[in-house]
Amino acid sequence: MAKMLFVNLPCRNLPAAIEFYQALGFSQNMQFSDDTAACMVWSEHIFVMLLTHAKWQSFTQRPIPDQSSSEVMLALSCENKEAVDQICSAAAAAGGTADINAKQDLGFMYGRSALDLDGHIWEFFWMDPAAVAG
Repeated sequence: MAKMLFVNLPCRNLPAAIEFYQALGFSQNMQFSDDTAACMVWSEHIFVMLLTHAKWQSFTQRPIPDQSSSEVMLALSCENKEAVDQICSAAAAAGGTADINAKQDLGFMYGRSALDLDGHIWEFFWMDPAAVAG
């Protein structure tokens, strides 16, 4: 079996969070979604599980961080610089906040960041495959 990544995120408003992630290009896997959780698919091996606060607290008793704090920054690769710009624009249009950190353009790597509706930080980046192979 291939290794997969499931990122679990608490969210205040599950329907709004689903719409936000769909606007970024994620699709929803209804087989693993219900009124307390939504499985959002980025690729065949990367999934984001959006969980209501009650569902989240069934997995851990640790407190949910305040929306203005940061615990983790998640990074997803994109096909090219244009895709990075497109997904950050989509995040802003869907109610998130684009460019909460400075844009990075190092020539061989380009990245931008965005906050989702619950304050989770996402980094979207592109790297030149030729520069990585060297």
